[in-house]
This record gives sequence, structure tokens and C-alpha cells, in this order.
Amino acid sequence: MKKSISILAAVTVLGLTAACSSGGGNANNGADTGNATGNAANNKPANNAADNQPAAAPKKVELKIFLGGLDRFREQFDGYFEKFAEKEKAEKNIEVTFNSEYPGADNAPQILKTRLATGDVPDVFSLHAGNDMPNFYKAGYLTDLSDQPFAGKLIDGIKDLVSMDGKVVAVPMESLSWGYLYNKKIFSDLGITPPNTLTEMKAVVQKLKDNKVTPFLLSYKESWIPQLFLPLTVGGLVNSSHKDFMDKMNGDQGSFADIKEMFDIIDLVNANGTDRAFEKGNDDGAADFANGKAAMWVQGTWDADSILKMNDKMEFGVAPLPINDDPASLRINVSVSTALSVPPNSKNKDVAIDLLNFILDDQASNDLYQSLKFNPVSKNHTFKPYPWVEDASVYVNNGQSYRDPAIPSAVKDESGKALQSYFDKKLSKDDVIKALDKAWKEANAAAK
Repeated sequence: MKKSISILAAVTVLGLTAACSSGGGNANNGADTGNATGNAANNKPANNAADNQPAAAPKKVELKIFLGGLDRFREQFDGYFEKFAEKEKAEKNIEVTFNSEYPGADNAPQILKTRLATGDVPDVFSLHAGNDMPNFYKAGYLTDLSDQPFAGKLIDGIKDLVSMDGKVVAVPMESLSWGYLYNKKIFSDLGITPPNTLTEMKAVVQKLKDNKVTPFLLSYKESWIPQLFLPLTVGGLVNSSHKDFMDKMNGDQGSFADIKEMFDIIDLVNANGTDRAFEKGNDDGAADFANGKAAMWVQGTWDADSILKMNDKMEFGVAPLPINDDPASLRINVSVSTALSVPPNSKNKDVAIDLLNFILDDQASNDLYQSLKFNPVSKNHTFKPYPWVEDASVYVNNGQSYRDPAIPSAVKDESGKALQSYFDKKLSKDDVIKALDKAWKEANAAAK
């Protein structure tokens, strides 16, 4: 008995000594051995202090989102933001909620400028890459995002359109190749192809009228729609017969009287359009065009989603708007209209930038951009371009395109209101010219 007790004691001492020795030489092995012994003996997990601590409460962040002119895409954006919230909670334990605004295109730019100037800044805001980016960058409202993952994904031609001084300052949303929209079925039924000159367009208009088809849809209730004539006419002319127009205007040396021919296509459209133009806004216009109320609409491809929601069988194409009989003036407008950025003084800048990166997430963004009917902008976008994108690409690949002219926003705003009044015969051509010249000079003075 004594011998047995002595042996047992010796074994116990040796076991304890071995365990201590093992722990000193290899901490992990010693811990594993000890835990395994304890687990086996007690039939329960080892006591771990970390396991007993409650999970850290998530950090709560409310992002203020300002998406001007994108109210027609509210459902898609709100749904995508919720996906981002799930990702941010899972990966960073940040609980994100959203205070999202979708003001209309007519007043959104002024609201945003006021907010930024007074310090009431959103965390993420939309802006027009062509119109707004230069002034916003100069005013210090844009964050340098060049080192963010999304910047390396941008298609080269698109990257330039959201960069200032070689710095990427925004995520491109709507990459556009646009001119006017036409009803492919009507054109096909009547054997019409998109005209290349103003003279040919007049012939198309006559053929449509001879066949009881209204040539153009007019929807001038919202001033930004007649404003579309400005970039289309100026863009075509400054890339052909009036190459110095922009420089002269920016130097207070030019006048819209120099390109008065811009009114030729405007007059043709206005004289051959649908009735009740001032009763029709963008949504009504999209519905009427989708239902064949007119053969053509001076409108951009950003309305593709609205049109197809009204009539998913609608087949429409895009072509450059003829403004004269000079073949060099027939060009597609290439631009990034809507882009998203973050102001440097955002209160939730890190989370806001996370959201911008998620906008171009390699997987999720394919579905987002496709649902919005937008063009691919990322090297990792794999969805097939839409037919109207391929229509425009024919002209772009043939060298018949131009970058959306950098016309001051104030001039574009003025042109919309002036062209409404011109259609309503409250302003003459000369009145419109004077109003646009004045607005451009005032924009030059404000930018100094």
C-alpha cells in the first residue's frame, strides 16, 4: 500500500513538473495539454475570459446622402445602400443608417452649393462631372480619392472625366454617349435612318408628317430639358466650325451671336413637336415616348429606365443631333453626368468613402449599374452594354464624338429658362443671346 502511494505521488510530481517544463518551452503546447486535461476531466470548455466578455456594441453612424436629380432611381439606390449597411456591420461592426434626399434636377445644384458654402454638408453628394466638378474642386469641396480601391478599377477614358489635376475626385455613375432618342420601330416601318445633316433631318420630319407621325416629343415643363439643346449645339459647333468659341466666352470676348445657327435645329424641333409642351415633364415625356406619341425626343439615355418601365417592349436608338450641313458637326456627346463625391469636412468621412468603394464593388455593382441602365465604368463590369449604347459606340468608334463642353452651370440654368420663354414666344433669339452672354460673363466674374 505504502509503495503504491509513493509511486502515485512520484508520478503526480513528475506530471506536474513535465507540464510546467512544457509550458516554459512551448506555451501553445502546454496550454493545449492543460486545457485538454481540464476539458476531459470536467466535460466542459476551458474557462476563457475573452469568451465571457459581451460583444462590443456597434458604432452607430448616420450618413447624409444628397442625390440631386436621381429621384427616379430612389428604389435602386435605397436598396443598394441597405446592402452596404449589411456589409459595414459584418466587416467593421458599424451600424449605418441613411438620411437620403432626392431633390429634383432643376433646384438640386443651387441647394447643394448653398449647403456646402454654409457648412451644412452631406456625407455623400451627387454632382455633374462636367458642369460642377471644376468649380467644386477649386472651392475645396472635393476629396482626393486617388488612393481608394475603386480608382484603380475605372476604365481609362472614364477616369479622366472624374479627375482634376490628375486626382480622382468622384465615383462615376452615369457615363453617357447621347444625342437624341428615336423610335426604332417607327423609323424601320417608314424606311428611315438617322439623318446626318440638318437638310436630311428636315426630310425625315416631312416624311413622318406625311405618314401622320409627330416628329418630336416636347416636354418643357422642367427647364433642364430644353437646356439640353445647349451642350448638343455648342458641342457640335466648337468641335467643327467654331473651335475658339469656348475660349472667347471664358475670356469675355465672345457672344452666342457667333453661333446663332444653333437656333436652326431648335426651331425645327419646336415647330414639329407634340402639343401641351409645358404640361409635360420628364416622367410624362418618358411615358409618351414609350407609347409612340412621337418618333424622336431630344433627351439623353439616362431616361432608358423610365422609358422601359412604361413599355418594356420599346425599342429606341440614340443618334447625334444634326445642327447644320457640316459633317464635322455631327457628333455624339460623351460625358459623365452624375458622379458621387465626399466633402473633406464630412463628419463621417471614413464610412462615406467606404460607401463610394462599395458603389463599384466587383460583384454587387454589376447588378446596380445594370438595373439603372447605366453604361459600364469599371474594368470589372461584366454586363453586356445595352443596344442604345452600341448605337452610340458606332459614332464614337468612328471619331464622331466630343467631350461634353464645360459650360458654366449658371449658363445652362439660364438657357433652360430662356429657351422655355423662347418657345413660348416671350423672348426673341436676340433676347436669348443677351441672357446667355450675360450669364456667362457673370459666371466668369464669380470664378475669379
